[in-house]
This record gives sequence, structure tokens and C-alpha cells, in this order.
Amino acid sequence: MVETLIDKCPRIETERLVLRKWEERDLDGLVEMNSDPRVMEFFPDVMSRDESAHMLERLMAKQDELGFACPVVEDRASERFLGFCGLNIPTYPKPLPFDPCVEMGWRLIPDAWGKGVAQEAAKIWLGFGFETLEADEIVAFTTETNWRSQKLMQRLGMERNPADDFDHPMLEEGHPLLRHVLYRLNKDRFESVSKSWSDGKA
Repeated sequence: MVETLIDKCPRIETERLVLRKWEERDLDGLVEMNSDPRVMEFFPDVMSRDESAHMLERLMAKQDELGFACPVVEDRASERFLGFCGLNIPTYPKPLPFDPCVEMGWRLIPDAWGKGVAQEAAKIWLGFGFETLEADEIVAFTTETNWRSQKLMQRLGMERNPADDFDHPMLEEGHPLLRHVLYRLNKDRFESVSKSWSDGKA
């Protein structure tokens, strides 16, 4: 699967968004987002500028290797950095219970919340993942208390089996965010739910 992803991440423009690869100019926007406690509520901590700089380095390195890594979401009119949303191949030092996988992930600045930005971008990348990259399954995961993200996963047609819930391998035993939930979407279900998107039902 990974081999089919290389150099296949396009620049996509919608009426209000630009979805694109990471660039060095994104650092300030990434720093602002990652230092906001509202954004990082369901992550271990806010991130310093140096930590965000290292994150950008990792994202750009993975992008060079695979073709993408949770692409940038930008406001088309203002060119403002809104965050990221898209496909990723998780590569934590400790493996996830369901590795290897293709992940859909997102993180947006608060000004972009509640406006359908993540849903719009995620639908585009799900279509790209299944139709162009021919993925068999795309997953998303978050803490069991992050209801906003879980609601979005459900709106995208993803389904959760409680038997798939897991402890994140990068968090210590007893950490309040340790327990995570996994949502899955396979190609057959995507073809079904995406028809409702086209019909304006979701």
C-alpha cells in the first residue's frame, strides 16, 4: 500500500479551501495552533516553537518519502493557515495495535471550528484515498473523551467497534488520555456513504 502513495498528493482547491503539501512558511501557523490550549485539549500538552519546528521537519520528511503527511488546510481567499487534514501513515516509535494502516487525521485552529472545514477536507481526502490510491480501509482515532472528533468520524461514515479500543502506545500507564477509540471505513461502505454526500444528505 505505502508504495502506491509516493508523489500522488495533489494540490486541491475548493470554493473556500486550498489543500496542499507542507512548506517551510507554515511554521508560524503551526506554532500558533499547537500552542493553543483549546486545540491541544486532547493531546498531552501544548507545544513550544521548537517542538512545532521539529514536527514540521518530520511532516516534510514524511511528505518527501510518501508524497503526503496530513496535508495543510488553507483559507483560499486570505491564504490563512487553518491547520491540517488528510491522510497519513502513522510511524510512531512504538507500533499501533492495527498497524500498518492509512489514517485520516485533522487539527484546526479554533476560528475554523464549526464551519464544516474538517468535514469538507476529509471527504475530499477519503475520496482520493479510496478512488485514486485504492486503499482498502482508512481509519481515524482519538481519545475516548474527544466527542467532537468522534462526531465527525461518524458523519464521515466511519464506524467504531469497542473491541478495537486501545491504549495509545506513546502514553504512559495511568495517563488521562491513554484510552483511545478507533473508527474504520472500508471501500464498500465509502461507496455507499459517499452517494449520500453527492445527494446532499450528509
